[in-house]
Amino acid sequence: MKKNTKEATSASIHELLEIMSRLRNPATGCPWDIKQTHHSLIPCLLEEAHELANAIRFEKDQHLCEELGDVLLQVIFHAHIANEESRFSILDVIEGINKKLIRRHPHIFSKPKKLTMQEAKKSWENIKASESKQSSESISNYLRGKIRCQPALTGAMTISHKAASTGFEWENIKDVIDKVDEEIIELKQAISNQNITDIKSELGDVIFTLVNIARWFNINPEDSLSETNKRFLDRFAYMELALNENISTQSKEDLKQLWQRAKAKVKGQKQLSNSSDNLNL
Repeated sequence: MKKNTKEATSASIHELLEIMSRLRNPATGCPWDIKQTHHSLIPCLLEEAHELANAIRFEKDQHLCEELGDVLLQVIFHAHIANEESRFSILDVIEGINKKLIRRHPHIFSKPKKLTMQEAKKSWENIKASESKQSSESISNYLRGKIRCQPALTGAMTISHKAASTGFEWENIKDVIDKVDEEIIELKQAISNQNITDIKSELGDVIFTLVNIARWFNINPEDSLSETNKRFLDRFAYMELALNENISTQSKEDLKQLWQRAKAKVKGQKQLSNSSDNLNL
């Protein structure tokens, strides 16, 4: 690993900026890079962000390092496009985030004092609200803007956290579980009536309520779902191997039994892996 010095960091960033400049050169650059705009790069940015999140959840440092580089490239790309149009540069981006971090951490940079994590978060939110004059804006309108570009699952968590902070909250986790049961009953009724519009609506209500369970236990629902996806694929891979990929030729009962064996097998492998990890500590 290269020594992490200011000089090395500055040189590496300068080189990246030079590479981007060459790629965007109208006369000698890459046709694909030259053609890109802020809007055309949105899918790339989202894809790279999701790949980074996946690397954080499941992969090793080498993959994480690579994906961080891909996300950094997107930042450089957008800043370069803006600089070409004399709107702002990468320096403006960096200076802006520097000032924001200092401004929103007065307990570190202005009047140093010890805060708990909850107090620090509350301080950040209060300063942010003051900056955006959120006090004159309704919470619902603020949240509509906040979740506009978020995945639905993340948006549900954002809404849930903000609503709870205003006091719109269940008394205890049992009340949340009861609400889940209530929403499932309504979903079953919609399914019974074969009303697609109602099914879609009630399914959303079930998912939204389940997100509140995640919030109560400080669990990221995206992480939970990602882990479930991986577990499913691990079990399905076991079934494919056992059946030489001839799953479609099996009876429902045989598949059900094989699925139970796959669950036990994958669970056993995970427990063994965890034991090995503990031994290596």
